Amino acid sequence: MFWPMLAIALGFCGIAVLGVLAIRVFLEVRRLGRQVAITTDRINRAAEDLERAATRLAATGDALR
Repeated sequence: MFWPMLAIALGFCGIAVLGVLAIRVFLEVRRLGRQVAITTDRINRAAEDLERAATRLAATGDALR
């Protein structure tokens, strides 16, 4: 009777460990998703700034001709 109870206890402990690891992975994925969103916003702002600068430069180049 000891071995079946030990197997059940170890199985439960294994499932508990997997559950804790799943929660940690979920939290890290959420953190990574937030970082990706922030980085995407920064890239979009930089692209808009670059577009504005290129437009001004093109206008300046046209004025010099």
